[in-house]
Amino acid sequence: MSCRRSTLFLLPVLASVPAMVLAQSPASAPATQAQIEALQTAVQNAQSAGDNAWMLVSAALVLLMTGPGLALFYGGLVRRKNMLGTMMQSFAMMGLVTILWPIVGYSLAFGHGNAFVGGFEHVFLHGVGLTPNKDYGATIPEQTYMIYQLMFAIITPALITGAFAERVKFSGMAVFLSLWSLAVYCPMAHMVWGVGGLLNSTGGKFPSFDFAGGTVVHVTSGVSALVTALYLGKRAGYPKVPMPPHSLTLSFIGACLLWVGWFGFNAGSAVAASALATSAFVNTHFATAAAALGWTVTEWIRNGKPTALGAISGAVAGLVAITPASGFVQPMAALLIGLLAGIVCALMVSMVKMRFGYDDSLDAFGVHGAGGTLGALLTGIFATSLINPVYGSDTSGKLIPTGVIDGHWGQMVNQIAGIAIAWGLSIVGTLILLFVVDKIVGLRLRPEDEAAGMDLSQHGEEAYDLNT
Repeated sequence: MSCRRSTLFLLPVLASVPAMVLAQSPASAPATQAQIEALQTAVQNAQSAGDNAWMLVSAALVLLMTGPGLALFYGGLVRRKNMLGTMMQSFAMMGLVTILWPIVGYSLAFGHGNAFVGGFEHVFLHGVGLTPNKDYGATIPEQTYMIYQLMFAIITPALITGAFAERVKFSGMAVFLSLWSLAVYCPMAHMVWGVGGLLNSTGGKFPSFDFAGGTVVHVTSGVSALVTALYLGKRAGYPKVPMPPHSLTLSFIGACLLWVGWFGFNAGSAVAASALATSAFVNTHFATAAAALGWTVTEWIRNGKPTALGAISGAVAGLVAITPASGFVQPMAALLIGLLAGIVCALMVSMVKMRFGYDDSLDAFGVHGAGGTLGALLTGIFATSLINPVYGSDTSGKLIPTGVIDGHWGQMVNQIAGIAIAWGLSIVGTLILLFVVDKIVGLRLRPEDEAAGMDLSQHGEEAYDLNT
């Protein structure tokens, strides 16, 4: 039996030991009290060690989602001449956002500021050490929380690259997404998760439930992806020229890595190795499977055949939709959320995009924008205090309802407010940044570079040497 399990087993009897011992032997009371305090310290240390280990593993899992997960998923979906260029966009975010985060990003997201953005108290990680920050994680070092949140900040702008795949300069992409991470992502993260944030579920003016990033990650990236695709225009030849994925095998592997990594994304957001982490883990898996089924059946009915691309796209849609709800709902609700996400996102990609004719290359909006919005709404419906009593108890000790299923209809107002703010910030912020970066650096590839492909025109190399 581990130290942690041994000490936790003793907890129920520790409280009664002092009184019994003092009554029997007053002279030995000081020594016994010291032993009890030592056991209590051991329990706390064991909890901290377990929580910290889980959070570090979760951070690694979330980074796995970007590279190799998203890099392979997006890389396999583009044409062969754009394979390396597409993967480099995800890899660039792993480097650039990592540099920006300790300088100022973490402070803007989680520092004490106003209702909309954090301040500058943690610039260059000032005050972010190896002791806990009780506002965010009472049992783990703040640097653990900081590095965990960094992995979210990395993948969010990387998701946007799916919308403008095959037609953006590497330099323009790097500048635009770096600025976007500071101007759009950090304020949204602060509003939802930061102390004093407008949408914070434990004190904000509009307490919006977003356990792991439905609005912060998926709505912002998905909506910004649509704005970017519309601003840049269509790929040369789209939709008349066929542009099939060059390697669904690589995309399949990438999607599976995303599925695995997402357990760190959602279950890690409990910020402890706790029962709530278990709930989020179970919900994540159930919703993903249901969404893969929903998309596959929808496609099967419409086109007569189920495809591998549809199945993996559905799985990602389920991961997206359950993200805000993962720590608030019960398993059966998670299955329903996933099923609905698979169906809705499949229709967004197959019908809505075709109807309006925009070139969202890899369906970043159809999956993340639509799936994130749907998931945020359904979170307000299915959130229950039995899983996460975020509003606490009333004076009689009864849990205060959270979602509509509990009888709290007002939560839908909060969810809609969170979605509206995420949409508004993403549209306005993205348009401004696109305009500025386009004027200064330039965004769209030259026609000859787009024809040659990003691999050769931007990086001077090819993904595959077909002559050897």
